[in-house]
Amino acid sequence: MSKPEIEFTPITDIDYTLCPGDNPLIKERILAADPESGVATRILRYEPGADSTEMGVQKHDFWEEVYIIEGSFHDITLGRTFVAGEFACRPPGMPHGPWRSDEGVTTYEVRYHARSSD
Repeated sequence: MSKPEIEFTPITDIDYTLCPGDNPLIKERILAADPESGVATRILRYEPGADSTEMGVQKHDFWEEVYIIEGSFHDITLGRTFVAGEFACRPPGMPHGPWRSDEGVTTYEVRYHARSSD
């Protein structure tokens, strides 16, 4: 299966929901998702003061591309703060986070599985 076909749609018509981990300060807008594999395109929002330390370092079995739209967040493991206009491309298994954001941050994320070549 794959993500559904969607024509241009206002993202404001899509509600934010709690992310896995149920932290009320960390929410996502799922723009498109593949229910079979679990990969998605989303807008992620950390409200000011959000901290994902309890979720620990993250590793996924999918590719993840992240663009910071506004704000900033701090990767606690790396000891680095990333700001609006920065981009990351993470292959499967790349560790990242946990994160903290004092001012809040909004990101655009695309997650996918690479297709094997035949």
